[in-house]
Amino acid sequence: MAWENMEEGLEERVTLSLLYDFYGALLKENQRRMFEASVLEDYNFSEIAQEEGISRQGAHDAIKRATKQLKEYEEKLGLVARFQRQKELVRELHRELQGQQAIPVQADSWRKICQLLEEILEDDVS
Repeated sequence: MAWENMEEGLEERVTLSLLYDFYGALLKENQRRMFEASVLEDYNFSEIAQEEGISRQGAHDAIKRATKQLKEYEEKLGLVARFQRQKELVRELHRELQGQQAIPVQADSWRKICQLLEEILEDDVS
C-alpha cells in the first residue's frame, strides 16, 4: 500500500513537472517561485512560507491554485497530451524502422533516420 502511494506521488510529480514545462510561464511570478520550490525542489510548505514571508496555509493555497491553473490550461489547450502522443508515434516509428531490413544502398539513410529518431527520444521526459 505504501509503495503504491509513493508511486502515485511520483507519477503526479512527473505530471506536474511536465505541465509546468509547458504552462509555467503563464503563472504569476510568486506562483512560479512557490510551485518550483514545492514540486521541482521538494521544499515543504513551511519552508516555502518562511522564504516567502507568508503563512504555511498561504503557501499551501498558492501552490494548490497554481496546480489547478496548470491543469486547467492543459484541459483547454491539450499541449501536453499532444506532445505525449507525438512522442509515442515517434517511438512506434523508431521500432518499426529498427525492424526493417534496409537494402545496402539505403543503409546510410536508414541509419540516419534511426539516429534522428534516437535523438528525439533521448529528449523524452516521460
